Amino acid sequence: MVALHGGTYTSAYFDVPGASLMAQAAACHIPIVAPDRPGYGGSPILPPREGTIRGQARALTAALHDAWQRYGAGTRGIVLIGHSIGGAIAATIASEPDGLPIIGLAVSGVCMNTPPEHKPMWEQLPDVPLVEIPPEAKAQFMFGPPGSFDVDMPDISARVAGAGAPKDELVDIVSTWSSSAPSVLGRIAVPVHYRQAEIDHLWICGQQEVDSFAKALANAPRVDAAMMRNTGHCVDFHRVGRALQLQQLAFALQCAAELPR
Repeated sequence: MVALHGGTYTSAYFDVPGASLMAQAAACHIPIVAPDRPGYGGSPILPPREGTIRGQARALTAALHDAWQRYGAGTRGIVLIGHSIGGAIAATIASEPDGLPIIGLAVSGVCMNTPPEHKPMWEQLPDVPLVEIPPEAKAQFMFGPPGSFDVDMPDISARVAGAGAPKDELVDIVSTWSSSAPSVLGRIAVPVHYRQAEIDHLWICGQQEVDSFAKALANAPRVDAAMMRNTGHCVDFHRVGRALQLQQLAFALQCAAELPR
């Protein structure tokens, strides 16, 4: 498994104490890699106008070829896990795999349409390479209603995995994804697991949007798409997060088992 994090979080998003996909995967004996995307952690930021969804997909595709050579021995292929912007990037990679042995795609926290007011909001961000979102505002975007998550999780997740986000990706996700998503999703030819939060302030969401996302995956041989109730954008950090992660791990095992030997 290769897990691609969303915006404003490093790859440690997948290893936050109490919400760790890495720990769950290890318990299931599933090998997993979670790289820092360009501009996060130890990964250099891409040049201006190359840090888009498509630009990051190109850069990460090259990195995944190297990772497959290093770590892929003895496995059946790659199942991509992507959250939020990382989900859009993972879908883009899966739509044009360039020889990567991708056997499945599991995404969450990404729909096809963003609220119209978000585009001018992100475009008005300071003209700096990395944008820092104030913790209070970030928690409002990333978390659902009180009671759907442990009260200390916003602070823990921010401390362990919080980061500035490259401005290019924040602007691109609200500027081009809605128009490119149908063709990207339509080119994906591997099984897809899709989960969307019911209360997600970063997307226009609802059952109709989930159904539209699934319908766009016309060439995927199998699609499992559903809404996760009473949860916010970062589903992993909510009380239903463990259920999401176990579903994604089971999906990966199924993708591997379905391959002919």
